[in-house]
Amino acid sequence: MNVIQTSIPEVLIIEPKVFYDPRGYFMESFSLKLFEEKVCNTSFVQDNESKSSYGVLRGLHYQLPPFAQSKLVRVVHGRVLDVAVDIRRGSPTFGKYVSAELTDSNKLMMFIPRGFAHGFVVLSEECLFQYKCDSYYSPESEASIKWDDPAINIDWRIPEADILLSERDKKHPTLKQAKLIDYNTKLY
Repeated sequence: MNVIQTSIPEVLIIEPKVFYDPRGYFMESFSLKLFEEKVCNTSFVQDNESKSSYGVLRGLHYQLPPFAQSKLVRVVHGRVLDVAVDIRRGSPTFGKYVSAELTDSNKLMMFIPRGFAHGFVVLSEECLFQYKCDSYYSPESEASIKWDDPAINIDWRIPEADILLSERDKKHPTLKQAKLIDYNTKLY
């Protein structure tokens, strides 16, 4: 497992070791031992999966303390642009984002720590997306930011006319209006 740093130190790209042969490939998609050695100590308690078609944008979602979540995300089939936005008011990287293309062929994963909003847009015809969470889903703690907030200015890499949103995702507040997390809040 190779850990790749991003422009926001807490957000990491994970590159698993993939062993190819004439039959196909084998990889460990997750090892608690390696994750704790190379990334951080955490206990993932919930696995989620979504299937989406081209242009579906899910996000930007997060949970507020005490149910804030870290996520380890990956694509099983297809291709997405995955995005993590720093929502820790007072952080040196507040309002900045990291994006990475995650695909079924590059096998890359992104670790999104607590204190970050998360979203993705599907770049392929369809996509099967999986994510591990270190805290259970809590509807009372859920919060979100508008996907096209000009203060963040995310380049989603597809035409705006192609973006498909849920009714809920159309109504999120901007970063300035959203409930946020203070940088000094203990999240772990």
